[in-house]
Amino acid sequence: MSDDLRDLPLRERKKLRTRRALAETALRLFTERGYDATTLDDLCYAVEVSKRTFFRNYRSKEDVALAADSDLWSAYLDCVATSKLDGPLLEALRGALDTTLGAMDTDWARRFLTTRELSEGVPALQAHSLGYCQETTRAIVDTVTERSGAGVDGVRLRLTVEIFVAAWHTASLHWTAQGGQGGRDGLMKLVQETFARIPEALTSPA
Repeated sequence: MSDDLRDLPLRERKKLRTRRALAETALRLFTERGYDATTLDDLCYAVEVSKRTFFRNYRSKEDVALAADSDLWSAYLDCVATSKLDGPLLEALRGALDTTLGAMDTDWARRFLTTRELSEGVPALQAHSLGYCQETTRAIVDTVTERSGAGVDGVRLRLTVEIFVAAWHTASLHWTAQGGQGGRDGLMKLVQETFARIPEALTSPA
């Protein structure tokens, strides 16, 4: 039994196992058969769950396909909500990302890479991913605003978060283009290198 399941109540362990089985099976079927050719009925049949159970875990077919993304950002938002946000905000946000990536399960990087590669050829997933990115950006802004209080500069905060998201997006695209080289550690290294280049990018000549 994995460490992240061991301490959970039985009901929560079963729920998490079902959620993971849906996500794993969805990626396998979408990759083998094609995203459009695989129905929710196919997925539910393969996992031996009802559609009602599916919709208790995921909102849509697109949602289950992008489960690796939501796993990361749900954990990230929890980290931002509980971590100390000292010093420059951009560094604090990156530090929370380092912590979150380091805590993801050992198989997460493989699932994330498969998700990214799948998304590249499916317009519906690209659109859903863009919408999810916007939701996550708003959630980060809201979380930091709540922790910082009424005196926060809204424009500066939003700009900082947008830069953070853009740097992550750049690093993850580079990692995907490399075929996930180095796994999770390779992705974390690219994140560090990309954030280090932000000052250079902001002052680069036209």
